Amino acid sequence: MLTYFQAIVIGALQGVTELFPISSLGHSVLVPAWIGGSWQELVTQGDSKSGTPYLAFVVALHVATAIALLGYYWRDWRDIIIGFVQTLRTRRIETSTQRLAWLIVIATIPVGILGLALEHPLRTLFATPIYASIFLMLNGVVLIVGEGLRRRNAPSLSDYGRQFAEEEAHASGHGGDVLTEEHLASDERLAALSVKDALGIGLAQSGALLAGFSRSGLTMVGGLLRGLDHEDTAKFAFLLATPVILAAGVLKLPELAGPQGRDIIGQSVVGAIVAGLAAWFAVRFLERFFKTRTMLPFAVYCLVAGLLSIIRFV
Repeated sequence: MLTYFQAIVIGALQGVTELFPISSLGHSVLVPAWIGGSWQELVTQGDSKSGTPYLAFVVALHVATAIALLGYYWRDWRDIIIGFVQTLRTRRIETSTQRLAWLIVIATIPVGILGLALEHPLRTLFATPIYASIFLMLNGVVLIVGEGLRRRNAPSLSDYGRQFAEEEAHASGHGGDVLTEEHLASDERLAALSVKDALGIGLAQSGALLAGFSRSGLTMVGGLLRGLDHEDTAKFAFLLATPVILAAGVLKLPELAGPQGRDIIGQSVVGAIVAGLAAWFAVRFLERFFKTRTMLPFAVYCLVAGLLSIIRFV
């Protein structure tokens, strides 16, 4: 039986690790395994066909995390949704916000298709402590490689979305100046990505289907390789993660309402509240962190934690 204390601890862990580039799924497997006893039994009780109470509980945590992201970026999402609806009405993309809305849709397609097709078999095969340990260490390697190979120049505005960025620059009073990155807001810089870039970044986050790889970490690496800075690529990662996490949680809500979740409703509500609060503070912290810093501290953590876990569970 999931206790309220376990619900609080795992809820806080989920809220933080979902956004930190260190893999929430990997930690949801590894932390109970490290503690052992009744904690480890949470992950293993039940069966792969009907689902487990622990997985039903994690569904509630994912929904809470997505709601926290929606709340934190509510102004962005308001503008993005309005922009998206406007494009459906006019059948034209005229502003950077409208372009960003479609880039998010395009970037969501790969992980949406792969998630529906592969999430369950990958979870069944690889959501074990030893695999999660290996993938967590590899996640650290990917973060280091991404930092080393990241493009030092921003996406070329002359190639991607210049007309949209110019319109926004004119509207903000910079129409007579030479258009530079300093003139653009974050959303305008994100809208300068190409469709190919958006698809590549969306495909990168699909690696998070393997326990140990971080959705936000892989998305940020994809953004860095396309020339975004840490601050912009973190925001794009959080915006991109919101519909994916929310959709995955909503699709699995029947598990929470079914027999596996019947006896843990109270614990799920408490855990979800904690996860939502933790996610809110996590994204607030990371927004400030990535203004001046890189992912290297998280990469070192993944390497050390992954290696120690491999030694522990091999």
